[in-house]
Amino acid sequence: MISNFRARLLKPVALTLLFLLTAASLLVVPAAATAADDAKPVPPAADPMDWPSWRGPEQNGISRETGLPESLDAEDPTVFRWKNPEAATISTPIVMRGKLYTLARVAPGTPREQEAVLCLDAATGSKLWENRFNVYLSDVPAERVAWSSCVGDPATGRVYAMGVCGYFQCLDGETGRTIWSHSLTEEFGLLHTYGGRTNIPVLFEDLVIASGVLINWDELARPAHRFVAMNKDTGEVVWLSGTRPLPEDTTYSTPFLGVIGGQAQMVFGSSDGAVHGFQPRTGKEIWKNVLSPRGTNVSPLVDGDTVYIGQSEENIGEATMGAVLAFNANQAGDISGKNLWINKEVMVGKSSPLLLDGRLYGVDDSAALYIFDPQSGKQLGRKQKFGTIMKASLTAGDGKIYLTSATTWSVLKPDERGVKKLAQGRFAEQEDCQGSPVISHGRVYVPTTNALYCFGLADAKPAVTPRPTLPQETPAADDPKPAWVQVVPAEVLLKPGDEQQFAARLFNSRGQPVKEVPATFEVKGGGAVDSAGKLTTSGVAAHTALYVTAKVGELSGVARVRVVPDLPWKFDFADKQVPITWIGARHRNIVREVEGRPLMVKVTTIPKGTRSSSWMGQPSLHDYTVEADVRGNIRDGKMPDIGLIAQRYTLDMMGAKQQLQIRSWTSELKRMSVTVPFSWKPDTWYTIKLRASNEAGKAVLQGKVWPAGSTEPSEWLITAIDETPNTVGSPGLFGNATNAEIFVSRVSVTPNEQSVSQK
Repeated sequence: MISNFRARLLKPVALTLLFLLTAASLLVVPAAATAADDAKPVPPAADPMDWPSWRGPEQNGISRETGLPESLDAEDPTVFRWKNPEAATISTPIVMRGKLYTLARVAPGTPREQEAVLCLDAATGSKLWENRFNVYLSDVPAERVAWSSCVGDPATGRVYAMGVCGYFQCLDGETGRTIWSHSLTEEFGLLHTYGGRTNIPVLFEDLVIASGVLINWDELARPAHRFVAMNKDTGEVVWLSGTRPLPEDTTYSTPFLGVIGGQAQMVFGSSDGAVHGFQPRTGKEIWKNVLSPRGTNVSPLVDGDTVYIGQSEENIGEATMGAVLAFNANQAGDISGKNLWINKEVMVGKSSPLLLDGRLYGVDDSAALYIFDPQSGKQLGRKQKFGTIMKASLTAGDGKIYLTSATTWSVLKPDERGVKKLAQGRFAEQEDCQGSPVISHGRVYVPTTNALYCFGLADAKPAVTPRPTLPQETPAADDPKPAWVQVVPAEVLLKPGDEQQFAARLFNSRGQPVKEVPATFEVKGGGAVDSAGKLTTSGVAAHTALYVTAKVGELSGVARVRVVPDLPWKFDFADKQVPITWIGARHRNIVREVEGRPLMVKVTTIPKGTRSSSWMGQPSLHDYTVEADVRGNIRDGKMPDIGLIAQRYTLDMMGAKQQLQIRSWTSELKRMSVTVPFSWKPDTWYTIKLRASNEAGKAVLQGKVWPAGSTEPSEWLITAIDETPNTVGSPGLFGNATNAEIFVSRVSVTPNEQSVSQK
């Protein structure tokens, strides 16, 4: 009955932080605030019974409500209120302003299958609206769709959601209308793999912050766990920052946002195996605590200055696996090993810990519940089993703990010996619970892969007890000296001739806004920027990178700009460089002189990068044709796969299978794919061509391949029609060089009405 919101994601979500009430109540007003700012309408106070992020209003899994049910039995009419099978999910829902929001699969197993944000009436379970979107260019299997979780903004009623393929949206919470969106894969190189791990966005003041392993461009071309902080109203990129490059894993630890030692911090587990503290307004690292060579997925739990977290990978420098630990986050620099206590070989790697009434509760990956003294780390009593697999996190309210493993549910009451079972049951056969229980207005909601369930007492009169007082930031006036220059937007994609206004913001050493003073702007790479920060790209060469620097005294900050023109495009690698503006390309490809000419080569030696895609420009493009000359080597009798991307579809020359395939969702070919036999030879040049067009509400994809240098055949070799179409998308390249190298020459992208062979 309860779904797995991808319990792993469960990690305490930082977004919760913002919601604590309103970011404004958490942090001091910037010194640069004006009377006009004071005159702005005051946003409505957050409802203390709302649950606007997956870990709740305090980001710790705790509700202050009373009058909650003692059972989650769907057969008990005294507590069962409703269920909605359409909202079956592995995501943890949120509740805000009388509505429940969740991510879910829709039309599973059909050509219409998509991911969606669903909005239900929180009291009745009836669907109010849905916002559907395709899963595209992804290896994520269907059963891992909706891994992330929505986050709601109590101040505006808006909802933010990230799909498994990196499609990120800001939605109107009343109507489901998309206000703005980003394709984080095409724009920033977000990596989404077969494992499906997807991070949960968080809110802080005027920012919404998303993250994942990004393979970006130029100096950010190497993979790293990075955060993209966007203006929550416009989607403009405010800062982009990350941790150590070339991590072993992806991750899904949700950040905690709050005040530690008088400083606003974003605390999160990273794919580099460490827990980090960042300044949420600047993205500047404060400290790190390395736990493992593998990724850290549990969300941190913060109480005062203390961070509690678990992990189930190798411990750093040891042969042991797993740990639960506590450390003081009111520090700076590398604090690795400086823990208050650590219990090793406890495999709490998916479920986030819970701190309740002076006890720390943690459930390991096999659904065994541990209780620790939070001061010393000493285990209290014996562990107790509550199933076989644990992905969800514990939720507490009204003196009870709600625990949902993959197959069972339990309602527990702490006592002097540990916990007492008030009620327990099993989910139905083939029903899996990965999401966490949430509490709102006297109801407990449990998501499962069969349905979303609601429980509550029929005569309940929900009430809330006061929340603890939140720590406050040290006033910015105590440190008015600027220490950081932020240039906004931090990253932008423009066309030649476009103009872009940049602004310089100043922050002190604790990441607080301080009084702004005029900055001096300059631009490197072309174009011109005036004294007010307005960039003009007239005369800038095609496919160029610009860098806008703002200087204030000895301080400076930089914004990155890609300049990509309208179609048509042609690339011949004559400058012996992979185009700098291509997303996801430079780390995984090189340019090599072969047969007397420069060729782009996808090599076999890039760790975890031999099978990948890259993107050339605007995600808003549509109705165009991509063409390239390609050659695949052979090694140990094995050939590579070579492909083109157009409008979020791939045309793939499959070496091992000797087939030609058009697809969109790589791991779910039932959604949309066409495959035909196609024999091609290694060490032989071919021209490959893919045309995408929108026709009568459908996407029409046509492909052909022929020996390079010969006459182009008049007929298409393969045609696919998608009735649930991707209507836009960046042109790109696909390749799987695991078996042998891939060579690419003469790439072109042309509007369909102009599409002709470039030879």
